[in-house]
Amino acid sequence: MDPNIRKLIEEKMSVPIVEGENKVCTLNEAIGRHIHEKMTLNLSAGVGALVYELVRTFWERQPEFTIIAPSLNLHLVALIKNRIASRILTSFAGINYPSPRPCPVVQNAIASGAIELESWTMRTIPQRLLAGALGWPCIPTTSLIGSSMAEENRNAFKMIDDPFGSGGRIGLLRALRPDVTLVHAAVADRSGNTILTYPLAGDAFGAWAASKGVIVSADKIVSTQFIRKHAHMVRIPAYAVLAVCEAPLGAHPLGVMQHGLPDFDAYFPDYDFMTEVNNATKDEAVFAHWIKEWILDIPDHESYLAKIGTQRLLYLKGKAAPDAWLPETEAEAAQIGFKKGPNAQERMVLAAGQIIAQRCRDKGYKNILAGIGLSNLAAWIAASGLRGTPHEVDLMAEIGMYGYLPRTSDPSVFSFHNMHACKMLSNIETVLGYNVGGAGNRCLGILGAGMIDPFGNANSTKISDRAYLVGSGGANDIASTNQETLVVMSAGRHRLVPRVPYITYPGDKVRTLVTDVGLFEKVDSGETFTLTAYLPEQPSDTEAQCMQKIKAHVGWDLQVSSHLKRLPSADPADLTLLRLFDPRGFYIG
Repeated sequence: MDPNIRKLIEEKMSVPIVEGENKVCTLNEAIGRHIHEKMTLNLSAGVGALVYELVRTFWERQPEFTIIAPSLNLHLVALIKNRIASRILTSFAGINYPSPRPCPVVQNAIASGAIELESWTMRTIPQRLLAGALGWPCIPTTSLIGSSMAEENRNAFKMIDDPFGSGGRIGLLRALRPDVTLVHAAVADRSGNTILTYPLAGDAFGAWAASKGVIVSADKIVSTQFIRKHAHMVRIPAYAVLAVCEAPLGAHPLGVMQHGLPDFDAYFPDYDFMTEVNNATKDEAVFAHWIKEWILDIPDHESYLAKIGTQRLLYLKGKAAPDAWLPETEAEAAQIGFKKGPNAQERMVLAAGQIIAQRCRDKGYKNILAGIGLSNLAAWIAASGLRGTPHEVDLMAEIGMYGYLPRTSDPSVFSFHNMHACKMLSNIETVLGYNVGGAGNRCLGILGAGMIDPFGNANSTKISDRAYLVGSGGANDIASTNQETLVVMSAGRHRLVPRVPYITYPGDKVRTLVTDVGLFEKVDSGETFTLTAYLPEQPSDTEAQCMQKIKAHVGWDLQVSSHLKRLPSADPADLTLLRLFDPRGFYIG
């Protein structure tokens, strides 16, 4: 080859190790330069260090942001103090760990009018952001229809007849475009090409939709050569990014997985820290002290990590290993009283597991998506019992998990231990839009609720405008679109009510209700529940004794089947497995 041609090729075709505009700066510089009062900010799941810096920067300035976030919990609750945020769009606002329940600090802010909260669902928020990103004015959805959210959010949700003549109705969501999106990523290069690890939850839709751009914090800043090597994992291109900040363990107290990304130190969510934060949010004064100690009195992210401590951070990295669940199980099993008889929650979960498994056998369901807590444990028991049979099912979780095998020691549906055992990792739209609600879905949904009425309408959002619960999460998306929904929840006159004050998800597809006193079903295509089986507390309990208890725990006019059955006693092997799934008794205790 002509030397001049070779030189030209070498000059023009060489691939640089590092390229692009250098946007690297500190967290403080990124927030100070690009965030201004009254902005609409979208917070991707797992944003930690950037939120702390946002609170520090604007604590005395009352910027009154509009915040879009999949959930408002943990450290994000600090955003509702001192008018940092005045309006919140979210699918869940409450305490999330170890079990979902109302957060008093959030409840007080809503009741007093300190914040305006819009209730959406886990799927509809990223759908609105995707529409904004693609320049569409709206996007169709099958969620929200028949819920109270449809009426509350009528300025951004409309129902129309199918314009192509199917005779059905569809929902339209207004596009959503935040000013700036905050993202924490595994790695990014200096110009902002950003890799997100799976599962993707809301994916990068919020980053794509941001009208002014994205601020990225990353556990590690890498070369552009590294980015090219793993280009299939890049979800945010550099041109959309305003600033890049290196923040090791910047998702804390949440974690980051390493799926598909070599040479990256994953780290597990910090459950102890999460518990501390959630306990603090039960009291205004205690939470104010927590904000001062963990945010305002800490100058930067490095000081935050130093306060957490090296030993704790190393533990979180070790816990993210694929096989870390086994030594945890071995240690915790020694503390479990396996010989004790089942309590009310355990009896209910095990009965529900048997009923779920039978539904899958009878109707040919191929996958299950369950909510948090007792409903999820019932799904795990059912799926474990069906393994190796012709009726085997795949478990799913909304954030992008498909076909996972539940590991013992951690009952969290989103546990990193379970992510290692997935057959597919994707995003919310793939799981909720296709696997749960697609045209060919074969999905059974297993959900919980705060309240339910005899029609199957369920409420987990609010009792009144001043008494907020927690919101929908993905429950509405599941119950609106799957083949069938089964609800697992403890009975009580305040829970099994004649009419729910708010419909988080409609009861059209809810065919079965399993409680700690008995089984309720919609028989013969009926629209309301009939008691079809009772669940005895003790083996010696008679039908009459059980019926007396049921009547005391049901708030609607009780309809009883003429062929009333007795649910069988718990299987000892299933009871042992259940206690291994939840060894600390977070849900079954």
